[in-house]
Amino acid sequence: MKAIVFREGSQWAVEDVPTPEPARGEVLLEVIRTGVCGTDEHLLHGGFIAKLPLIPGHEILGRVVALGEGVTSPAVGTVVTVDNTIHCGECGPCLTGRALFCENFVSLGCNEAGGFAEYVAVRAAKTFSADGLDVATAGLAEPTACAMHGADMLALKPGSEVLIFGAGPTGLILAQLLKTTGAARVVVAAPTASKLALAKEFGADETVQMDRGNADAAEAALRALAPNGFDAVVEATGSTAVLELGIRLTATGGTVLVYGLAGEDATASIRPYEIFSRELTIKGSFAQAFTMQRSMTALRSGAIKTEGIVTDVVGFDDFSRALSNLGDSSQVKTVFEPGKGL
Repeated sequence: MKAIVFREGSQWAVEDVPTPEPARGEVLLEVIRTGVCGTDEHLLHGGFIAKLPLIPGHEILGRVVALGEGVTSPAVGTVVTVDNTIHCGECGPCLTGRALFCENFVSLGCNEAGGFAEYVAVRAAKTFSADGLDVATAGLAEPTACAMHGADMLALKPGSEVLIFGAGPTGLILAQLLKTTGAARVVVAAPTASKLALAKEFGADETVQMDRGNADAAEAALRALAPNGFDAVVEATGSTAVLELGIRLTATGGTVLVYGLAGEDATASIRPYEIFSRELTIKGSFAQAFTMQRSMTALRSGAIKTEGIVTDVVGFDDFSRALSNLGDSSQVKTVFEPGKGL
């Protein structure tokens, strides 16, 4: 089969690799589409939890074409989304209810073969029927599940005022989720007018167009909306400068959620006395965990709107555009379809 393969030295290529055989408890999927994520760029350069060489792609939607030993469901022909995380169930974190921090953590598309390929083998128990959802919506199940976990971590109190930095796919989805989990007002700040317009369509109460290179101007505009600060601030860009700004804009007693993926060696300047004296809480949101079923329910119900999030579709022949789109502010979400152009 054909697959995108990331290799050492930030190199990648379309390669012919063996088609996987589903092991016991697994199903073989014919990939329909796989979302391209900012995490993929980190993986290309050996960051995050990359194990190279790697077939990346962790936002997988596929059709079941073969069953491994012992599998009776889902049936061949079923279109499914995939929870790409695998936990051993036997290490200390797993045995104490913290499986997300499994010492043997596997993430398809991050440290084991993922969905930028014609086929991928996945655990049957980690698949979820996409029945009733169109491809464009079902293909956003994994990022919605990640946003769902972020909302769980934030644990808003009813009536909260929330600021979200970033209007990429997860920022747009988080803005909608938080409106259903306690936020009385959601403000989205980002550099791109078209993305902010989409945030407004999805229900954001206010938007602020900001130049990340001019934090002072953004701070003044956001401070005007919440003179005493926001109860919760979500940093969904991966920018340490934006994180620093977010802490300044958090109300006394409020919470900062670090959602965006920064480089592993990136540092931010934080004054411990400010955290201490204002009793701020700083939380992280690492990856989706046990939220895929709720993600599917939210998408089916229409509580999460997705129209307009996918802005480009690439195949094997033009996959380079998927990577360049990650740095293109006009693009919201690119997806990979192995059959495109064939």
